[in-house]
Amino acid sequence: MKEKNPQVGIIMGSDSDFPVMQEASKVLDEFGVGYEIKVASAHRSPDYTAKYVKSAQKRGIKVIIAGAGGAAHLPGVAASMFPLPVIGVPIMTKSLKGMDSLLSIVQMPGGVPVATVGINNAKNAGLLSVQILASGNSSLLKKMLSYKNKMESDVIIKNKNLKV
Repeated sequence: MKEKNPQVGIIMGSDSDFPVMQEASKVLDEFGVGYEIKVASAHRSPDYTAKYVKSAQKRGIKVIIAGAGGAAHLPGVAASMFPLPVIGVPIMTKSLKGMDSLLSIVQMPGGVPVATVGINNAKNAGLLSVQILASGNSSLLKKMLSYKNKMESDVIIKNKNLKV
C-alpha cells in the first residue's frame, strides 16, 4: 500500500534484493500500513542514502526496514542517521550464504542498535514494524492480535488433522 503518507520506509542496497524485500511490503499491505520502497546503497549512492534517511522521520516514516547483502552496511548507516527503529534484513549471498550479511548487521556497535531478522526474512521485518507501530495504534494492535490468534488456530487445526 504505497501511499502519500507512508509510515515505513523499505530500503535495499540493490534492486536485486527486491524479491526478498517485497515480502515486507506484502505484510504491510495485509495490515494496511503505508510504506515506500527505494534502492539506497550505502556504498554506491551514499549522498542519496543519507538524504533519504535524514529526511525520513520528518516525512512521517516511523520505522525503516533495510535489506543488504555482503558487507551489509545499509542498516547500520540508516540507524546512524535515523532516530527511530531500524530493522535489518540480511540478504543471502552466494559466497557465504548470507552469514556475512547477518553478522555485519547484528554486530552493530553500542549506541547504534539495529533490530535484525533472519537471512532473507523480510516477512518478519514487516511483522516487527507492524508490532512497533501497533504499540501506539489500537486499531493496528487489534489486527496484530487477530493475526496471532489465527496462527494459533491454524496450529490447533493442524494438530487435529495430524494422523499418528
